[in-house]
Amino acid sequence: MKIIPGLLICIMFCNTLPNKTIKDLHFLNGTWKVENKQSYETWKMNNDSSLEGNSYKIKDGNKRIDEYLAIKAVAGKLIYTARVLNQNNGQPVDFTMNVSVTDKFSFENMEHDFPKKIQYTKLNDTTLFIAVLGENDKGFSYRMIKQK
Repeated sequence: MKIIPGLLICIMFCNTLPNKTIKDLHFLNGTWKVENKQSYETWKMNNDSSLEGNSYKIKDGNKRIDEYLAIKAVAGKLIYTARVLNQNNGQPVDFTMNVSVTDKFSFENMEHDFPKKIQYTKLNDTTLFIAVLGENDKGFSYRMIKQK
């Protein structure tokens, strides 16, 4: 029997990837504020298999929701769903967690126009780094500070 070395390495590597679960994302629970802006994300744990939230802005004392968010465990995968009110005809877009990315939570949908990746990096218990990336990993990023 002939074993292809690359295949053997992949099999060994794929079996040692950390298995991220929805519980690894429970730190998102609460309200997060974009550093130096009046933009927020709020996440709420529904149960052990989902988080729901939204992003919003405060303008003239009024809250304006821009998008609805969810992260769910589906068939052994973590799926991040974003429904932006004025994009994609208001339809939700799913991004699947790339488990081979180990230093952050990278949700990806390479078929989507923009973004293709939404990445959350927990810097500490009160600070997140968010990257929103398109083609060739170009896009924008920002920090969020936990409010409550």
